[in-house]
Amino acid sequence: MWKHSDEATLKLCAMKKRTVRRRCEGFKRKYSVGKGKSATKPSHLKSIIPIHKGPWKERCVGSGQIDTVAHCGESLAGSFMWTLNYTDIPTYWIVPIAQWNKGEQSTVESMKVIRKRLPVVWVYAHPDSGSEFINWHCKRWCDSERIELARSEPNKKNDNCFVEERNGHVVRKYLGYTRFDCIEVVDLVNELYDELALYLNHFQAVRRTLSSERVGAKYRRVYEKNGKTPCQRMLERDDVSEEVKEKLTAEHKQLNPLVLKRKIDTLTTLIMKKQRDYGFLK
Repeated sequence: MWKHSDEATLKLCAMKKRTVRRRCEGFKRKYSVGKGKSATKPSHLKSIIPIHKGPWKERCVGSGQIDTVAHCGESLAGSFMWTLNYTDIPTYWIVPIAQWNKGEQSTVESMKVIRKRLPVVWVYAHPDSGSEFINWHCKRWCDSERIELARSEPNKKNDNCFVEERNGHVVRKYLGYTRFDCIEVVDLVNELYDELALYLNHFQAVRRTLSSERVGAKYRRVYEKNGKTPCQRMLERDDVSEEVKEKLTAEHKQLNPLVLKRKIDTLTTLIMKKQRDYGFLK
């Protein structure tokens, strides 16, 4: 589907990553907001769920970290959209879900959707210490589904490093820090997340950190030389059944990354337009 000249193709391939970033800075979203607000507060029921800080290397597929992202703009007042993001620890497989507010019931309903959409069985959930997760409603549901529930230490984001990284690279990258207080946007965002999950899980490689050493005030990290997509990591795992691998392989063959990217761009434009129109009418 590439229709550009050989000269343009060679010049594009010759550009370094930093040059591409510098050239694309002017295309950043016009209506984005600077930074968001932290919306995580500890719950009085946090003692019912144990704290886990790692190690993570021995976790099986289906062990994931979850977190909510507030699309509140510059104010936490009123009602607005949230994203519940799941990231699989061994494979970086993601499942983002948009929901209205972050009540206990809404959060558990989103977790039910995540469980259905995961290609493997969900066996372990690791949220932060937010009240949307640390409550009896969520605890009972996890127990009924045989999902082990642990949590991060309060105010220690690095305990939930896998999903925190994906929050920035996925949710904020595509939706920014805009405030979404139009409830009709939620369905559109979930349509976007359906396409985005396919695009990222099947075609976007992720490099895993092999080692991290603190040198003075900085960290020296060593990454994989060649990244792998979450789908590739799934197919390489011994704890993933052959039936699941066959389904993922068949799904991958039917996907076109360019078509998915165009759908993502179209839906992103519609979401921003709908939110702007709502704000104007309001």
